Amino acid sequence: MPRIAPSGPGSVPRWVLAIAIIGALFVVLPLVAMVVRVNWGEFIPLITSESSVDALLLSLRTSAAATALCIVFGVPMALVLARTSFPGQRIARSLVLLPLVLPPVVGGIALLYTFGRQGLLREPMNVLGIQIAFSTTAVILAQTFVALPFLVLSLEGALRTVGTRYEAVAATLGAGPTTVLRRITLPLVLPALVSGSVLSFARALGEFGATLTFAGSLQGVTRTLPLEIYLQRETDPDTAVALALVLVAVAVLVVGLAHQAGSRTRAGGGLL
Repeated sequence: MPRIAPSGPGSVPRWVLAIAIIGALFVVLPLVAMVVRVNWGEFIPLITSESSVDALLLSLRTSAAATALCIVFGVPMALVLARTSFPGQRIARSLVLLPLVLPPVVGGIALLYTFGRQGLLREPMNVLGIQIAFSTTAVILAQTFVALPFLVLSLEGALRTVGTRYEAVAATLGAGPTTVLRRITLPLVLPALVSGSVLSFARALGEFGATLTFAGSLQGVTRTLPLEIYLQRETDPDTAVALALVLVAVAVLVVGLAHQAGSRTRAGGGLL
């Protein structure tokens, strides 16, 4: 059986390299086809129309807000799943990760029947005068719903990998739970937190089904860039392709910056 070395041009069998190239082509060729299809002579006017700019800015704002919510709720959820033990923990973990396998439209329906005008929380929301469905808030909630598992999954795995040795040492030296969390636990898993946050942002940026079902499509309010691309595909394919390329470029930029930040964090090492 051929030995696979950690690195080097001859470190893997040729058949593995061949399959890897085919997989890479499967990902890259559609992107190349889209670049070839773009009407470059009209590219700038296509992506700078009022509806296109509104959709892009709305997507960036809501995705950033959804990522912030993912961090606020996802970090405690990952800590509880990784550092505690309680009855029904496996069921709880399955429920947290359920949006990963649910069709987004199903998630949108669930949110609609929770926060909508006829939803489960309609009475307290009516008393408070809060209307969420078909608003920008609904976009953020839909994006958070589908993106949250990415951060929880990344961070929980990292927490289990680093173990509790350093935390135990800090506790024996008199550090309180909050101090241990702030000075030991979070610095140890910071690269995973960064990568999980980026995955959540990228997932939120590309969210379509839950957003359409729960928030609708109103320009400047709920029509994000994926919704704008879908609508333009029926009426103006050139605009749809140009906007799709913009979405790809933004996603590549975000992932690249996050990878660089994660590399710097790992290189820095140490505990805060």
